[in-house]
Amino acid sequence: MFLGHTGAVEPANNRSEKLLRPSVVQQKVTNGYLAMGAVEGEATIRTVVDTARLTGNSPFGTILKTVAI
Repeated sequence: MFLGHTGAVEPANNRSEKLLRPSVVQQKVTNGYLAMGAVEGEATIRTVVDTARLTGNSPFGTILKTVAI
């Protein structure tokens, strides 16, 4: 697909892998989590922050809007 649209589509998923890297490091440093709620909470915050950055919005402002709902 990316060969027909040079520059429009990335040939690899390096951006996605780079976004996942902090989660992997956090898991290694803490030896994982004992509670599923902690896993889901961190995943939610990371998803909101990454989405905010990709859309050009303030991560902190987006978290405040998300928590206020």
